[in-house]
Amino acid sequence: MESNVESSLFELQVDHEATNYLKETARWAKFMAIMGFIGCGICVLVGLFAGSIIAGMYSSVGGVGRAGAMGGAFYSILYIALALLYFFPCLYTFNFASKMQVALRSNDQSQLNLAFKNLKSCYRFVGILTIIWLCLVGLGVIFSIIGLAFR
Repeated sequence: MESNVESSLFELQVDHEATNYLKETARWAKFMAIMGFIGCGICVLVGLFAGSIIAGMYSSVGGVGRAGAMGGAFYSILYIALALLYFFPCLYTFNFASKMQVALRSNDQSQLNLAFKNLKSCYRFVGILTIIWLCLVGLGVIFSIIGLAFR
């Protein structure tokens, strides 16, 4: 039974219609990756300046200088960390698009395999981040309910 499934997988062909879809997908993926890189850069710039902006806001409203600096540092670290997390899916997407374009231009099976490997890595990375985010949201809901119960 398993050998039948394996042999049918080797019979898959990338025909002209699939090639056109993959070419268009690679173009859009490259565009989205480049926009993501730009977004990461903006996020890092905001992170670098967020510390001083937030510290200035704390001091202008009479806040404690040290608390303002700590709040500013927190936001700086947060923005830079988010940019770093977003960088990897953009990199995987860019690699997918580049390798797919090379594979389709030169009819190179190894580049096609590398392109799909990068696509898999992108989805795995985003999937793991989604699971972590859902766990954190779930813990937040549980702690909120516990907090309300003891109120």
